[in-house]
Amino acid sequence: MQDLITPTPPQTETRPLANRLIATFFGVAVLGWGASAILTTIHLWVLPIPEGIDPQGPIAVLMSPWAYVGPIPLALIGAVYYIGMMAAAALWLYTKSPLLEKLLLPVTASGVAFSAYFVYLQLVPIGEICPFCMVSAAATTTLFLLEVAVKRVGGAVTAPPVNPAIAWPVMVAAPLLMALAAMFSLTVLPLPGQ
Repeated sequence: MQDLITPTPPQTETRPLANRLIATFFGVAVLGWGASAILTTIHLWVLPIPEGIDPQGPIAVLMSPWAYVGPIPLALIGAVYYIGMMAAAALWLYTKSPLLEKLLLPVTASGVAFSAYFVYLQLVPIGEICPFCMVSAAATTTLFLLEVAVKRVGGAVTAPPVNPAIAWPVMVAAPLLMALAAMFSLTVLPLPGQ
């Protein structure tokens, strides 16, 4: 556990590319979280739709039997996943932990596999596309690719230290602003029954 939270000393010659890739990883996780937050709010505050309205497009996807794991909306599980990715990115940026890099790879690879399955479900059995679901799938794939890119440049340890007094406020403000945007979106999205 100590390997995950203790900053790793940087190499003698540092390159900032890994820091930019990890910051991008964080930004993509915020975007994925925003899409999942919008879908979760629709699950919690819009569904079920009123009788007599034929579900189409994203609503058909959200009302499908594959949109839930038991009583839990799949979008909520995605939102928790992205919160984990944001926390991991913040920790990764600060500690440069090689152990964290090793732990993230199977998590992001699993995210890509699940996303591919969910895209298949939209295209084949459901026959409808949910744009927010597709944003989430793209975000998950991008997280995996960014992690692979960090590994290819030599890992986070190749980057200079990051001042937490500058990074943490941004990493707290970005998800909060995305949450506000997700809640506001319910007022402007063309949702059934409104």
